[in-house]
Amino acid sequence: MFIGIDHGTTAMRFAGEAREFKVSREAAKDFHIANLAKICPLDEIEGIAVCYSMGDNFSKITRIGKVQNRGLVSREGAGKHIGGGTRVFDEVAASGIPAIAIPGLHRGSPTDPRFKAYSHQTSPEKIGIAYEACHDLGDDVIVSDISSNTVTLLVSGGKLVGAFDACIFAPGTLHGALDVDAIRRIDNGDCTANDAFQHAGVNFSLPEPERLRTVALFAAMECAAMRVLNPRAPVALAGSLAPVIAQEVESLLGTTVAVYDEWCASRGCARIAKAVFSGRHEILGLDTDL
Repeated sequence: MFIGIDHGTTAMRFAGEAREFKVSREAAKDFHIANLAKICPLDEIEGIAVCYSMGDNFSKITRIGKVQNRGLVSREGAGKHIGGGTRVFDEVAASGIPAIAIPGLHRGSPTDPRFKAYSHQTSPEKIGIAYEACHDLGDDVIVSDISSNTVTLLVSGGKLVGAFDACIFAPGTLHGALDVDAIRRIDNGDCTANDAFQHAGVNFSLPEPERLRTVALFAAMECAAMRVLNPRAPVALAGSLAPVIAQEVESLLGTTVAVYDEWCASRGCARIAKAVFSGRHEILGLDTDL
């Protein structure tokens, strides 16, 4: 049995081949490796793939014991620091069960160099989503993960081309890019940049009737932007808002979209674990380091 662990914005999700469970990031501070018995007996686990935060300090899918500083350049930056993900990472690392850490995409990643205009493209769990979507849809796919924030990736010819990070373009419900008003509040000392990022989503900027339509519009715009590089790529949506806004996105793009549920990332990571521990040396253009 192989297990994938998704470090999401609000929850940690754990998936095997037939079972899954999730806990809030707050509750994950009490995680023990024995909790994985909810999926299967521990002695049946052949490998685990873990996501942690931004994953910006390494660029290969790496055995967890080789990863420095849990794969981070720094704990500082965009995002909410709770401690649940740290607990899960450390429990897996200390368990003795074979495990790999999935990197995010950043300037050290083998993506199209034009995407490196920005330091960070996506966090690790989106790699799991892309891998799961490619398993179903083929080697060309645009996938947008839409919930608290929105992140969109492009895979062409089975290789990750690049991604729009949450603080670059489309808003989610909670997080988004920093606009002129946010920059002014930061410069005035009214809030930190991270506070501004965590309050830039549509829940804070728009009246309720406009929120979902706006998220759908900007997610569709990100997908359309990726089509500049691969016009033939099908579109997939994941995340908690995917089924809610899928029809609106289809209307805006003029095409059908595949819709995945909240387990897409953890299932994709489990699939990555199975592939890597079965001998694959490359996943979506990312090398492995075991």
